[in-house]
Amino acid sequence: MFQLATFAAGCFWGIEDVFLNVPGVVATRVGYCGGRTDNPTYRDVCSGTTGHAEAVEVAFDPDVVSYDALLKIFWECHDPTQVNRQGADFGEQYRSVIFCHSDDQHASACASRTDHENRNTFRRTIATQIVPASVFWEAEAYHQKYHQKNGGGCGF
Repeated sequence: MFQLATFAAGCFWGIEDVFLNVPGVVATRVGYCGGRTDNPTYRDVCSGTTGHAEAVEVAFDPDVVSYDALLKIFWECHDPTQVNRQGADFGEQYRSVIFCHSDDQHASACASRTDHENRNTFRRTIATQIVPASVFWEAEAYHQKYHQKNGGGCGF
């Protein structure tokens, strides 16, 4: 049985690209999570008024890849110390968030963040939010697997 993991780490095109290449990840979709507005569009989210983060929902086979392994990839593929931005992209929609689908995921995410804090993995304080998963609103079709369809990458 597959499980879901949802992560926000800046532009959803880049983080989706990272997780698409992980053995055990069976599907991804990009969208909007953690906001106040039902059925937001990309334009709505970019306005900064919805509270949503650009996120990737990852369906994975836990017999092939563990949630902890996905967390490791999450921490490595972006700068979790930046508040409401990643690189040149800025705004609340680009914040770093782990959206947890279970108590076990929440415990693993918190333990992982604490481990990084204790080891001083990052030179600044981790800004990543760890919150319960909320409704995931799928982004428009042209955003799905954007780098596969259009080339490019975010340099992770």
